[in-house]
Amino acid sequence: MTELLRGLPPLLASHFVLVTVALGVAIVVGIPLAIAVADRPRLAFPIVTVAGVIQTVPALALLALMVPLVAETRGLGLGVSSFGFPPAVIALALYAVLPILRNAITGLRGVDPAVLEAARGMGMSRHQVLRQVQLPLAAPVIAAGIRTAAVWTVGAATLATPVGQACLGNYIFAGLQTRNWSMLLVGVAASAALAIVLDAILAGVEHALSARGSRRRGIVASATAALVVALVILGLPHVVVPRVSVAPVTAATRSERAGITKIRIGAKTFTEQYILAEVMRVRLEQAGIAVEVAGSLGSSVVFDALRAGDIDAYADYSGTIWVNHMHRPYGASRWQILAEVEAWLAREHHIRSLGSLGFENAYALAMRRDAADRMHVRAIGDLAPHARSLSIGGDYEWFGRGEWFAVQRAYDLHFARTSTFDPTLLYDAVARGEVDVISAFSSDGRIAGNDLVTLADTAHALPPYDAMILLAARVADDPRVECALAPLRGSITIERMRQANLMVDRAAGKSSPADAARWLLRGLPMRDCQD
Repeated sequence: MTELLRGLPPLLASHFVLVTVALGVAIVVGIPLAIAVADRPRLAFPIVTVAGVIQTVPALALLALMVPLVAETRGLGLGVSSFGFPPAVIALALYAVLPILRNAITGLRGVDPAVLEAARGMGMSRHQVLRQVQLPLAAPVIAAGIRTAAVWTVGAATLATPVGQACLGNYIFAGLQTRNWSMLLVGVAASAALAIVLDAILAGVEHALSARGSRRRGIVASATAALVVALVILGLPHVVVPRVSVAPVTAATRSERAGITKIRIGAKTFTEQYILAEVMRVRLEQAGIAVEVAGSLGSSVVFDALRAGDIDAYADYSGTIWVNHMHRPYGASRWQILAEVEAWLAREHHIRSLGSLGFENAYALAMRRDAADRMHVRAIGDLAPHARSLSIGGDYEWFGRGEWFAVQRAYDLHFARTSTFDPTLLYDAVARGEVDVISAFSSDGRIAGNDLVTLADTAHALPPYDAMILLAARVADDPRVECALAPLRGSITIERMRQANLMVDRAAGKSSPADAARWLLRGLPMRDCQD
């Protein structure tokens, strides 16, 4: 717990800055827009409707959509990164606009017409009426909308982790995936505390704005703005990560290669990825290279980040690249897929593969052993006569992936029910009988831990998934990086990877991903990569 609390301040600072910047953008957009349309109902209706539609989009989906949008517009024409802070701020600002816009319109329209008429009768211009009458009277209602937006944004910001932004979601995602409930609770509690503190600050502002006297309102508003700006400035070092530009791939000189002093490693949102990221961290730090880990990234986000140079290395799987990025058909042999994937990565994206780590983490259909024995099911094809009375569970991606459709076609499977689970809960669901079959991962230690059996894929509908370390162009030719990571090639067996995963995932006697990584590295050859 002490270690968790020690790592909390940077994440809390990053989360706070992300929320306040997004909220500031939403205010800058929402309030002027409300002023422009408040007395134009025909114009206000479609604008508020669009803001409402954006609000209905799940926050995680909106965050994910911002990554390709920023990338396709070349960083919004400003060259900003499509990974991390910029897409997170844009998505959260869009999410926060609705309550600010709606309350501002309501507040401005709620000013007594007689008061406005009196102001005009005193000779005030339209701008003076707005600034000296309408906005001060509508200020408490506008402040209430900002309070609502702030609380929503604090919660939604925890979902920025998969797009590469450090925040309290790092603890929540990692805690959920590794079943580290202490980590999860720390992240949730910190997020709730931040929401309460921000709401209390804004409640004080709202109360001051409701009070009489422009002097008091001005003092409170100025003090609050100064406090927030100061906190944002203090937190910025935890947020702004310089974008690493990828130069054209040429033969690097010895002095250029020796210049690599820090590497950013990515990891997807499951236990094995956290462990492999720690394995790479240990080896690189032993070689004298500083390491930063960006964890819990979405599958497509982490690949795009490597390609763009926002991260330098991560572990991926040959089948994932073959299916999701190369869009190749099924049926090729394991060695052919691995060779073609590596060639495609080098040719198309200047990404280097260090070869297979020695194990596969392939999709596989799994059942409880007693159920499989009762129905005499040993292969996926044996499910066909029973499928219409069975249910199948999968992770977030499974039922939208090409592998699922390929399995259905190859074996003519039609299940009675499909259910989607977080990967952490997937194995518990089949163990408790909530579903009959799940899409498991072949290197997952919970297969043995829950006494499950994997079903043979006799039709070869599922491609192979060799685990391999990928390097971005910036570090691909660095001799110390190669010295540190190349010995991992072919060194991890499926049995050892399963055991390492189980060390983290089991309920009793849990290990951290860092401890599992150190266990996994025992006995592997070490080199002196300092020179």
